[in-house]
Amino acid sequence: MTKGAYVDGFVISIPKKNTAKYKKIANEAKLVWEKFGALDYKECIIDDAKPKFVAFTFAKMAKTKPAETVWFSFIVYKSRTHRDAVNKKVMAYFEKKYGKNMMKMPFDMKRFAFGGFKVAVGI
Repeated sequence: MTKGAYVDGFVISIPKKNTAKYKKIANEAKLVWEKFGALDYKECIIDDAKPKFVAFTFAKMAKTKPAETVWFSFIVYKSRTHRDAVNKKVMAYFEKKYGKNMMKMPFDMKRFAFGGFKVAVGI
């Protein structure tokens, strides 16, 4: 992975029946974010959902239902300023392509978790 000092992280519960649809959206998003300068872009589907000795899992945090699966995604940037500049270009690109309404996401946006993180270890 390319080193960066800022990361946007996401946790999403995706209905299993929408996995292919979400992968298509995610593949397009990866190309666009990297086109506009993101250092790295990953979309990860949960593999070890119930690790031993952990009381609070991603599935619990995301209120994942039995017909859903957890995705953890992250985008790496040089800095928060770099993130803001990249995201401005990305949003303009998608607005031009899809209009003001953007595109309908194949998951419940009310349970979409996001945060911007300053890298503290590993720079």
